[in-house]
Amino acid sequence: MVSGEHDLGADWPGGEDAVKLIGPCRQDEQKPVATLEGGIDLISSSDEVLAGPGRHDESDRFPHLARHRISLADGHQVGVAVCGRGVPIVLVHGYTAEGMLYAQTLSRIVAAGFKVVAIDSAGHGSTQGLPMGGADFEAYTRLLGRVVDELGIRKAMFAGHSMGGRLVTELAARHPDRALGVILLDAIVGEPWDRIVKISRFNPLLLAGVGGILLADSLSTVPFVHDPRQAVKFGRLARPMVRSHLRNPLRIAGPGISILRSTSSRWMLEKLRKEHVPVVAIHGDRDVVVPLSTARSAAKIAGGMVVVVEGGRHSWLLKDPETLPAILRELFESPLGQESRRRDFERLGLDLDAGLDEIESVFYDPDAAVLALTPEQPDPLPQVRRRAPRYSWRIELPA
Repeated sequence: MVSGEHDLGADWPGGEDAVKLIGPCRQDEQKPVATLEGGIDLISSSDEVLAGPGRHDESDRFPHLARHRISLADGHQVGVAVCGRGVPIVLVHGYTAEGMLYAQTLSRIVAAGFKVVAIDSAGHGSTQGLPMGGADFEAYTRLLGRVVDELGIRKAMFAGHSMGGRLVTELAARHPDRALGVILLDAIVGEPWDRIVKISRFNPLLLAGVGGILLADSLSTVPFVHDPRQAVKFGRLARPMVRSHLRNPLRIAGPGISILRSTSSRWMLEKLRKEHVPVVAIHGDRDVVVPLSTARSAAKIAGGMVVVVEGGRHSWLLKDPETLPAILRELFESPLGQESRRRDFERLGLDLDAGLDEIESVFYDPDAAVLALTPEQPDPLPQVRRRAPRYSWRIELPA
């Protein structure tokens, strides 16, 4: 639903009285600049952030994502970045990050023939925080579900990095009919991570140590020495996020507390297996923040597969924008991937050679706001030169 009242009071401890006291979210003074089809208010919009190489590098240009700030039916303002046409891939970022930080990777996925929708989770990017500080992880999932609903996305492939992997896993487990599949990117789901969280409740310094390692990993992501040109482009994407954290460092306290308080992820993974939702856990073998054993555990419980990125640390997909699109191409174009796509399309009444208009009529509501938010693109997309991925990988199939 994209219009009407949302009964937020029932979702929160203290009920409606608590919501009346603190409000559903802190409202900015910004007023809507437009109302889209479906009733979503558009607060701001920009496509100035570069998703690919420089504007003057005509031989190697990738699509640019349009960045928007929208207002949901209950007034909660949310940041989204959109580009492309076809089957939707909804991506949720990691802790302290935001959707546009992944723009270079996402632009290459668009070039492969998908629509990408990057959503800022509560307290990150352009999305307002949650009532009561957002100490309940389930509340983040509910907000994510409302965004997907109000954007008019009926069914999608869900992908999540780190914290975002937990959010998309829970969303798909609660609404398996909406998920074509789940892609876990060094995600915090699986029994080894659940044990880390459980121990951290008794010793919060452990999780603080993990946070310090994560910061060091993020800093090492920028290839200042090996690829200065990429470092400049990544720095341009990261600048708004860094400014936001410097202005309000306490903003991410709520999400951090929610991680500390999170419950076991096992039930979510078991539900995905029961509902036959495909799960692929893509994980760096040098991730010291979330160990590779976490991905193997998640895939085993969910009946999925593991893709091991050799030499990859926690934020490998930010360090090299070529590797994830290359992995996805290999998976989607494999005989197994083609057979899965055929089955999915058959269930939806589509042929494998269905056109973009026909595909979008199935995957999106007729008046879907996400279609209005998507920038126009040439059809077909111009051919772009692919660089070789920085990382190699291997696939581990379930036993």
